Amino acid sequence: MDHRKSAQGVLDHIGGPSNIVSEAHCATRLRLVIADNSKVDKKAIENVDGVKGCFEASGQLQVIFGTGIVNHVYDEFIDIAHIEGGTKDDVKEAAAQKQNWFLRAIKTLGDIFVPIIPAIVASGLLNGLLGGLSSAIPSITQSDTYNIVNLFAGAALSMLPILIAISAAKKFGGNQFLAAVIGFIMIHPNLINAWNVASLEEAGEKIPQWSVWFGAWHVNQVGYQGHVIPVIIAIFLMSKLEKWLHKHVPAMIDLFVTPLVSVLVTGYLTLTIIGPVFSTVETWVLHGAQALIGLPFGIGGILIGGLYAITVVAGLHHMYNMIEAEMCAQAIPKNTWMPIATAANVGQGAAALAVAVKTRDKKIKSMAAPSSLSAFLGITEPAIFGVNIRFMKPFIAGCIGGAAGGFVAAVSGVYATAYGITGLFGFLITTQSTIMYALTMAVSFVVAFICSYIMYKDPVTEEAEAPVDDRPQVEAGEEEIAAPVNGEVIPLEKVPDQTFASGVLGKGVAIEPSEGKIYAPADGTVTSFFPTKHAVGITTDRGAEILVHVGLNTVELDGKFFETHTQENARVKKGDLLLSFDMGEIKKAGYQLVTPVLITNAGEYTSVESVSQGLIEQGQSLITVRK
Repeated sequence: MDHRKSAQGVLDHIGGPSNIVSEAHCATRLRLVIADNSKVDKKAIENVDGVKGCFEASGQLQVIFGTGIVNHVYDEFIDIAHIEGGTKDDVKEAAAQKQNWFLRAIKTLGDIFVPIIPAIVASGLLNGLLGGLSSAIPSITQSDTYNIVNLFAGAALSMLPILIAISAAKKFGGNQFLAAVIGFIMIHPNLINAWNVASLEEAGEKIPQWSVWFGAWHVNQVGYQGHVIPVIIAIFLMSKLEKWLHKHVPAMIDLFVTPLVSVLVTGYLTLTIIGPVFSTVETWVLHGAQALIGLPFGIGGILIGGLYAITVVAGLHHMYNMIEAEMCAQAIPKNTWMPIATAANVGQGAAALAVAVKTRDKKIKSMAAPSSLSAFLGITEPAIFGVNIRFMKPFIAGCIGGAAGGFVAAVSGVYATAYGITGLFGFLITTQSTIMYALTMAVSFVVAFICSYIMYKDPVTEEAEAPVDDRPQVEAGEEEIAAPVNGEVIPLEKVPDQTFASGVLGKGVAIEPSEGKIYAPADGTVTSFFPTKHAVGITTDRGAEILVHVGLNTVELDGKFFETHTQENARVKKGDLLLSFDMGEIKKAGYQLVTPVLITNAGEYTSVESVSQGLIEQGQSLITVRK
């Protein structure tokens, strides 16, 4: 391909050099921050020679070219545009600054709640399990073992303010231990448990109050179990105050003054102003969400299920974590939002599956089929961005299916006991209403699949003379590609990155590595070694082009924790050490190590088949390619 011509094509369809805020590239794609997105013609970009996909994510326009190509296109791109190349951090910062305050606030909520999801899921699963057992065997509630496990089940939810405080401090840059103290203050045992207030008032007991701010304000001596917004506001204030004190308090007394003042000021303001005011606001939000779901004739479920995928596209769905957390943090956890979200996700998955069944385009089919499975498991980005939004009608069909499933969920009252899980795995936290949860998914699936199948038509492409392919032709027969690393084989569609999961970069599998060494999967030549050392491309002697990409978004490490043991254009034998990496440090830096192994020229083969599953050792057969 003509790299300069492709770079010019991208530049022309993004509005020219003046419309670029920041630019960089990783191993597979151009990452651009655009000043005015209305000037971007994504459809035209997708038709540029070499482009394998184009989508927006996290404020960036990402144009996928693939390994070994993107770096050449990028060099031509910055040369034509007469701009200096940036780094991934530059692009990330520019994208964040470009977002408005509302989107930044939504992202902040997601950054706070996502890390604590495992704790909430654990509690939800235990609650669901105990609920199912107690319904089947009522006498089990008298068991000491039951009561011990029941104590575990309630731990995360009863201590939720502390978990949120720690996560919020990490996000806002405050001391996590001071934040934990603020979280504990809000549920201190000397305060009346918020879940007991209603029963005390019904019994005619008076809730004790404090007289604060010189008698001008009276607040109930009640804890904040089941509340999340007051905690976030309090820790935001504490973090700001702590940073200010560190700058202005002399170093000699900083160790004593800063923690004391931070806890004293934040704690007092939290119990006297922040807590009373924002707990009321939060109650309004929760009641509003419950009222919406409870609208007569299932109208609320129709609206939420139908519009949910749109909020995913807009990046607004992180705000639902807060609503679901509030629902789960009540005395009796009832997350009625999650089944409706599942209906929306299943609808998008079914719409993509209909495209896979109907299309005659092999490239579209290879993207649509695996991305639909991913949506059924709760990860919708591959289906939405890789297939449905691209052709729009399947996206609309998915929204219709989500609305239909949302209607069933709303009128049936199905609920979950945790949040953070949707789709098929949601059965684990909907044990109290399994049948209705299954019906919700079934209705969404059927409606979305039928609508998408009827509405979708393969795009009409202009006939053009086929370009001359001067690459070496693949020999007849088959070739075995070995595992480049020890670990556990994972289906590509389960990789939590839409670019890899959708298959636009090639077919293959992924491996969760158990050691930090990558070996040559076959005899061949190292055709590309990215400067950040996290990805390597190899062309085998028989023509298979292989990409081994260590981790997700590890390009942002700029080579830190990676070490190469060969170089570009080097001849390698199967089993030769290519690169090594520090697994512990990469995980500590917050990156996943799941490693896609892709055949990037899969279109030259009749089949690319994974021949292994589960645990695998380096050198064992992993992929078979056949012409």
